[in-house]
Amino acid sequence: MSTTPLLEIRDLHATIDGKEILKGLSLSINAGEVHAIMGPNGSGKSTLANVLMGSPRYRVTGGDILFKGESLLSMTPDKRAQAGLFLAFQYPVAIPGVTMVNFLRQALNAKRGSDLPIKEFRESLFSKMALLKMDQEFARRYVNDGFSGGEKKRAEMLQLAMLEPSMAVLDETDSGLDIDALRTVAEGVNALMNPEMGLLLITHYQRLLNYIKPQFVHVLIDGRIARSGGPELAEELESTGYDELEAALASA
Repeated sequence: MSTTPLLEIRDLHATIDGKEILKGLSLSINAGEVHAIMGPNGSGKSTLANVLMGSPRYRVTGGDILFKGESLLSMTPDKRAQAGLFLAFQYPVAIPGVTMVNFLRQALNAKRGSDLPIKEFRESLFSKMALLKMDQEFARRYVNDGFSGGEKKRAEMLQLAMLEPSMAVLDETDSGLDIDALRTVAEGVNALMNPEMGLLLITHYQRLLNYIKPQFVHVLIDGRIARSGGPELAEELESTGYDELEAALASA
């Protein structure tokens, strides 16, 4: 069994528009593990997600990101996706005129580097939709066009199911969801989790973690991991907030 972490972030520093957001963040995730990152607004949570996927808006000024033992820093976003990294966005965009089925087929072919026969693709698509308890009609709709918040997040779960990444990063997937939609999306994530995949949940609130249980919880404050622990840490933060940790970090 390999001892190399699936994803290893080493002393990561990153800026946007010349402002440093990540200030020495380190984190290791192994296959089969679920990690949650929590933190107040402006702590760098979404910046981390964007930097992991290689958004050109952000500049890495120090440290490294290793995925399966290889540095990601020289890789473009599409190459990172081909390598097995997946990001579910906080605010998925609409693509009017492009159906889910065509979008998913092109995305899967791009990841594979070859065309999957249509019959195989459809069998896989309908199998994944059944797993996620989705109506097949959903695949004929335009990507996120007119979708509710919950439907947008379910669409991303279908992308996750079809692309079968090694490492999934969910950036505030609970944002804007009511309790029923949150439960539905969480059930989809749990159905797709497997021993070969790592999962990083980025969230502001503890409620998502009631449905997707992490083994590890990390608190991100001012661009650094201020504290790590088990799932009980999320429950503690729900009652105490982030003020004490922010004050301790400021006085350190």
